[in-house]
Parts: sequence; structure tokens; C-alpha cells
Amino acid sequence: MADRRVSRGGDPGASVLSVVTLGEVAAHFGAALRAGGLAVSPEREARFALAVELVRPLSLAELAAVGRLTLVTDRAQLQLFNQLFDGVFRGLLDPAESRGQAGELLPTESSQRQAESRRSASGRPSGARPGEEEGETGGDRLLGLASSEERLAHQDFAECSEGELDRLAELAAQLPLAVPTRRSRRRRRHSRGGRVDLRSTLAGARRTGAEPVRLVRSARRPRPRRLVMIADVSGSMEPYTRIYLHLFHAAVRAARAEAFVFATRLTRLTPELAERDPDLALRRAGAAAEDWAGGTRIGEAVAEFNDRWGRRGLARGAVVVVVSDGWEGANPARLGEEMGRLSRMAHRIVWVNPRSASPTFRPETAGMAAALPHVDQLVSGHSLVALHRLLEAIRAEG
Repeated sequence: MADRRVSRGGDPGASVLSVVTLGEVAAHFGAALRAGGLAVSPEREARFALAVELVRPLSLAELAAVGRLTLVTDRAQLQLFNQLFDGVFRGLLDPAESRGQAGELLPTESSQRQAESRRSASGRPSGARPGEEEGETGGDRLLGLASSEERLAHQDFAECSEGELDRLAELAAQLPLAVPTRRSRRRRRHSRGGRVDLRSTLAGARRTGAEPVRLVRSARRPRPRRLVMIADVSGSMEPYTRIYLHLFHAAVRAARAEAFVFATRLTRLTPELAERDPDLALRRAGAAAEDWAGGTRIGEAVAEFNDRWGRRGLARGAVVVVVSDGWEGANPARLGEEMGRLSRMAHRIVWVNPRSASPTFRPETAGMAAALPHVDQLVSGHSLVALHRLLEAIRAEG
């Protein structure tokens, strides 16, 4: 996360930069809310910090709106949140009375009187928030938006409308993607390296009368592992295809991932998804995969990947992500055999099965049962929140 900085007070219209880091703001503000009686989980603190990073508020009014969207879960909490926000960010605390104790973060009577006088001088009603006139219900609108965003983040992609899927696709494309690293054969200077760099050491000895006074050490240079993403685009996976193609497009652009899709045959989409414009990239991808929304032959697709791409080096030491519900329409035994081959080449295999989010899910379908022994981690990936767990599984070291 970038080292954003936020101010503690001053003009509400001023840029919210300097003084403390974004992580400190999220942690201390969350502690202040809990101390003031507003229950805030660490997950919501992290969501608040991420939202601030994405929105980049330029005023305290915008920062308060981000806080309401991410930290408030009930309309009854709005008044308390507004008081605590004023106390922390607008300088309405009385330091002499609170004495810096976390449990005394509510505004004191003197600070409230100062706030009332400032609001009267600004011409706003005493109960109004900045940017609201009397009779407006901005807090209710923001809370409604917060509830909508919260619901959308947890909603199964298969249950979303077209507009909701468009919004989720935009959010999925913005998710931060990282892959684990490996040690390459190339080396770099390192103060605690395990090998002496003889060439650099002798080069330095020329300046000390050919005496190697200082030993230069080196270590292997870390490199990101290759990321290979293979998605099932058969008819049973159609509700999830759009979201994952946007995620694949972002992965190809940001992490130089390799992207494949399959239904009855395997198609490499890396060149098509390398296009900068996501709409154009997805149109080209749809034209390239002729078996879109067809039957499912997972074993044959994995076999083709192993023969044409995997054993030639594309899968060696890579993190391989397979997105499929495991409904094999051909030979489940072959799928198990080919997944075994793939697991011996890859660093890790992450299988994404949206059906696994159901409480009644059991990996009893023939395809899923055959593949699961060769999978390092099974995730659902059925919602935006579940996509975060998928990204955690991708960047896991082992």
C-alpha cells in the first residue's frame, strides 16, 4: 500500500496530506471508534484504508464520506460516527480534558460549544454536516450506498444483474495482484550474500594496492514466479466468465500472466488480453474462443496445455490457477492423470470452484474428485470478497 498521508485538522477544504501515514490513520481511527462505543472490525479498518487509497479524498468532507461508506453498518450509528470523526479529524476534542486517553474521545461540552459557534458562523444549522443543508438526508443516502456496496461485495456473481456485473468487473480489474518470488540464476550485490563476488572484489582491490581489503558479496536475484490462469468457459460457468476475463485481462497487463480458456478445447488468449482497452480485449478474446459456452472437457484441455505449453517451460515453477466447477463431460480419470502431471511441473495449483461456496458443497463430482488430490488450495471465488481470498492464495509462498 502506498505511503499516503492524512492531516488531523485544519481547513475542511484543504488537501488531506502530510503528518501521519494512511495505515496509522486507519488503525488509530478504528481504535478511536471502538473506544467511543462504535464496533469496528479490523477487516473494516483495512477496507477504509483501501477505499481512501482508491478515492484519494481531497477534503475532510470526502474523507468522512469514505468513512461512512466503509465503517458504518447501521443508520443508528451515524450520529456517533459523526461525533467521533469530528473529534479525531476536525480538532473538536478538548486535549486538556481528554488528556490523550483513548477512552475519552467523545467531544467535551466545551468543544461542542466551539463546534456550535463555528457552525452558526458558517450559516449551517447546528445539526447539519458539512455539505448538507437543512432537510437533506445525506447520511441516509451514504448509508444506503454503503449497504448496497456491502451487499454487492458479498453477492454471488451468478445472482447479479447486468449493471451489477459491470460494476463488479471494474472492481475486479482494480484488485492488487501479486505473485510469489523465486531465486533466479542471476546474482546481485548483497551485504549478507553467501558468495564472494570475485570480479567486484578484485576490481575494488585496484584502489588499495591490489589488496582485497573489502570482500564484495552477492546473492541470487529474486524474480516473480510466472502466473498461468486457465478458465472454464463452458455453459455451466457462464455466470462467472465475464468477471474472470476482466481479472485475466488485468493479470496479463500487470503481472505478464499467461491466460487460457477452454470448453471443449484449449485456447490461448494472452495476445488478445494484452490489449490495453478492456472492452476491445474481451471482444477479441470472445472471437478467438470458438467453443464459448459449449460442453466441458477439462481433462483434454489440461492435457493439451501440458503437451503444448507446460512441459516446454510455461508451467515449470509457476503458480497455476484453474477456474472451473469440475463438471467433467468426458473422462475424469484422464483429468486426474493430467492434473498429476501439471502438479509435478508447477510450483502451486490453485483451483477456483464457485460452487464450493455453498454450505452443502462436497467434491463428489467425478471431475472435481479426480483433480482435488493434485490441488494445493481450493477457493470459491464466487464474489468480490472471495476474489480477495483468491489473490491471497496466488501470492502465498507455499
